[in-house]
Amino acid sequence: MNDKFKDKYRIPTARAVWWDYRHTGLYFVTICTYGMESCLGKIENNEMHLSETGKIAETCWIEIPDHFPFVKLHAWIIMPNHVHGIIEILPNERVGILPDERVEILPDAHVETLYATSLPPAHPAKNQKMASISPPKGSLGSIIRSYKSVVSGQVHILHPQFGWQERYYDNIIKDVPAYQRIETYIRNNVRNWENDILFGK
Repeated sequence: MNDKFKDKYRIPTARAVWWDYRHTGLYFVTICTYGMESCLGKIENNEMHLSETGKIAETCWIEIPDHFPFVKLHAWIIMPNHVHGIIEILPNERVGILPDERVEILPDAHVETLYATSLPPAHPAKNQKMASISPPKGSLGSIIRSYKSVVSGQVHILHPQFGWQERYYDNIIKDVPAYQRIETYIRNNVRNWENDILFGK
């Protein structure tokens, strides 16, 4: 990530304007807790031990396909202050395809970890305005917004101060090597936690 990460609350949305996030594809997403608070659990002896909040975040992540049948989950991990995961938006036939069969090179463009905005809960007087700026139905943004909302709703019963960072990070996976690198990164995230850019934030 670039240096702007430290100024995360003032970064404008910079999603890939050339890409429709409802499109069939694989996306690497990172969702951070508000203030980078390590409230999802802790790492001891290279093992992630989930807090009650972390367990809720895990359960809700696993249940994403129950609410979005066109989604298939790939590698994912709950970390102390963030969630990493690969989300696949399936084609119309809703059939999951293995990564080495599914991934195609996307349009030639410079793709890094991008910033996207997840909207706050709507108030009745703002429903019309919010509807006009909400992520399109079936898009990656709508999936992440729903996930964050469901987790927050359940966690707030026990921990009213819990929150997510306003933005999340997404990376469009362009090809098989990129998929393999990201999958390896996710699976080794706990082991490499002390060297992670999000460690100690």
